[in-house]
Amino acid sequence: MARVRLAGVAKTYPDGTSAVKGLDLDIADGEFLVLVGPSGCGKTTALRMVAGLEEISGGTLTIGDRVVNRTPSRDRDVAMVFQSYALYPHLSVRDNIGFGLQLRKVAKAEIRSRVEDAARTLGLTEHLDRKPRNLSGGQRQRVAMGRAIVRSPQAFLMDEPLSNLDAKLRVQMRAEISRIQRDLGVTTIYVTHDQVEAMTLGDRVAVMKKGELQQVAAPQELYDHPVNLFVAGFIGSPAMNLLQGSLEADGAGARLTLGDQHLAVPAELLDERPPLRDYLGREVAVGIRPEDMDDADLGTEADGSVLTSTTELVEALGAELLVHFTLGAAPVVTEDTKELARDAGADTDLDSGRRSSGVIARFSPRSRTAIGAPIRVRVDTGRLYFFDPVTGAGIWGDPAPAHQQKEGTHA
Repeated sequence: MARVRLAGVAKTYPDGTSAVKGLDLDIADGEFLVLVGPSGCGKTTALRMVAGLEEISGGTLTIGDRVVNRTPSRDRDVAMVFQSYALYPHLSVRDNIGFGLQLRKVAKAEIRSRVEDAARTLGLTEHLDRKPRNLSGGQRQRVAMGRAIVRSPQAFLMDEPLSNLDAKLRVQMRAEISRIQRDLGVTTIYVTHDQVEAMTLGDRVAVMKKGELQQVAAPQELYDHPVNLFVAGFIGSPAMNLLQGSLEADGAGARLTLGDQHLAVPAELLDERPPLRDYLGREVAVGIRPEDMDDADLGTEADGSVLTSTTELVEALGAELLVHFTLGAAPVVTEDTKELARDAGADTDLDSGRRSSGVIARFSPRSRTAIGAPIRVRVDTGRLYFFDPVTGAGIWGDPAPAHQQKEGTHA
């Protein structure tokens, strides 16, 4: 096991394309760190630089107590699990797992012992003599992981290892990977585009955009305190609703205007986030998570906490309803939100002058709302998110730079 440190690590290609820009990360010994972001954000390039598969253009990469910028991949003592299983079809599971050890001239008895130990850990003991074509997708991914485990490396590097599996298997394998990493205690850097995967696996999650680190923190910290609009909109499923609004003083609290509707912002929230008072009488970008809204007709709401609209779509998921409706408030238009729209494959023409926004709320299944019916939406105004409409920075009690991170500690 080893600590992995990236200090100002950068990658610039000969044509001038900058894939990674001054990446600073400190990954603790035994920590599970997830790199997440849209396609093309530089996360896989960063991982490949750690693996030695891409040359480093600038900065310093340290594994353990060695600077490895110019160390060949084979001498870095890391093991990579790729998106494709990369198994040899003519070899048995046993020989696939032990192949790397054979290349290193490890004694046959040692290879047999390590392979059998890895197989027990991965639940592959009864499949050791089978060929990859006779295995399921999940079993093949376990074999690929077994090939990494038997090497007893200082660090595991995983590049979207679950992307080829169906939804049910992905959930199962997430739990398996988490258990195996916890049992082995090996430093792990895991790349994914799937933010749900990132949130459920990582001790910490590092969010990247266009080659730059946006925020690195524990999953719940990312969710509760995103440092900017990009992190807020990327982390969460369904995504946070982002709307243009304005704040006005209203007694000890404030009144938030969203189009032609208003919400009462409690004084307690202004006390928790003193910088918000500087935005009274100004426009703000407002974030409302779907789970912070519910059907107001299911209970008694506080004054000023209700929005009205018409239900446009209901997605019944059993344990919850995803209710779609429109508010007469303009969408937030910044480079961050345009990038989020591009990543989602949604309409990127956000600067077209639209004065309304689609909103998604997560309702209790007890709600009886239906398509075309009037709807009253209760908002938990103590859970509102606010961002500077120009810079996109989150408005919190103790604002921090978007790249700020804490020293990694393994949970």
